[in-house]
Amino acid sequence: MANLNKLTATEAARKLATREMSAQALLADCMERIREREPVVHAWTFVDGEAALERARRLDAHAVSGLLHGLPIAVKDLFDTFDMPASYGSPIYARHRPVSDAASVALARAAGAIVFGKTVTTEFATFHPGPTCNPHDPAHTPGGSSSGSAAAVADFMVPLAFGTQTAGSIVRPAAYCGAVGYKPTYGTVCRVGVKMISDTLDTIGGFGRSVPDVGLLAAALSGRNDLAIDSASSEVPRIGLCRTHEWDRAWPETIGLFEDVERRLRAAGAKVRDVALPVDFSNLADAQITIMVREVAQSLSYERLMHSELLSREMVAMIEAGLAVTTAQYDAARALARRCRAMLPQVMEACDVLIAPSTMGEAPAGIQATGDPLFNRIWTLLRGPCVHVPIARGPHGLPLGVTIAGPMERDRETLLGAHWIHRQF
Repeated sequence: MANLNKLTATEAARKLATREMSAQALLADCMERIREREPVVHAWTFVDGEAALERARRLDAHAVSGLLHGLPIAVKDLFDTFDMPASYGSPIYARHRPVSDAASVALARAAGAIVFGKTVTTEFATFHPGPTCNPHDPAHTPGGSSSGSAAAVADFMVPLAFGTQTAGSIVRPAAYCGAVGYKPTYGTVCRVGVKMISDTLDTIGGFGRSVPDVGLLAAALSGRNDLAIDSASSEVPRIGLCRTHEWDRAWPETIGLFEDVERRLRAAGAKVRDVALPVDFSNLADAQITIMVREVAQSLSYERLMHSELLSREMVAMIEAGLAVTTAQYDAARALARRCRAMLPQVMEACDVLIAPSTMGEAPAGIQATGDPLFNRIWTLLRGPCVHVPIARGPHGLPLGVTIAGPMERDRETLLGAHWIHRQF
């Protein structure tokens, strides 16, 4: 059986559970893909092939141990790992070796996963980019901050990878690289052992190549087995097209994509309606920025006070912006977020899921920046689940897709809706 690395995580999990293939065989194909493509993509900061192979041998010799049994996974270098470096994308932590795993990494190992290595993150999961390139065209950005994780999954190096989102750090790289990205409801996955930059926004999620893949990962990390949507729902979701208040910033390819999405989903039998967000939601993107920069400045106090010379210009500018945010501005932004979270279920009363833009358009040229998270900010601040699904290609042949969003705690319904929509394309 060739090209096992191209199996989705759910396909691979089934074959591993039935012993139709071995963890060692899957790992070997992933290792070969990394050897072939890493010199171009630069997705990894650290790979331990020998330890991964030894882990695969032990898994093959024993009974199936959990939902992720035998699956090689990539861990964003924002997460602590007891057996691998964790630099958080910063030279300040170039020699940092944690003494323990992040809680989510420990749970992944307990569920049978093989932690293959650490993937590139931008500096402290913000905007100063690392070396990762877009796997579809290395002259374009992969997005950020979970750049290495999204690129590794999209390029068939591993079937699953960890990500985090504070503004758009899962959805945007998933969109640019052509992976499925899932940001669960805030707090679904434990954040202990992950470098914090924003206490009220940081959310752990992941990347796969199908919606059931990311649901499987979230189920294993959260103990919420209902997120493992192992079969497609036969129910056609009620869909709201939500262009958001930021629609005037969309590029032509995103505008055209929305027209095509509406036409094709109606043809597939879905009930599709336009959904306009209330006027209060027009200020959410700015509120997210206010909250994020204020909390970044606080979270990185040690780094700012003790190692400022090792921070990038972008990081220094963000911290300075955060220090300038007044308590009144911060409290007002959080109050707006609470009001809008309470309003969203009523906005979605006639819909099961919303479809919204994931990005302005295709991945921009160059890797000196990671693109604008404008269309992701409001969904992170609203704290509900959102799933990016790739469904098309843009004018330069790069991936395009949409965000499937829902209100807080409606993760299973959002995943099922996203899976149905993804299958239509």
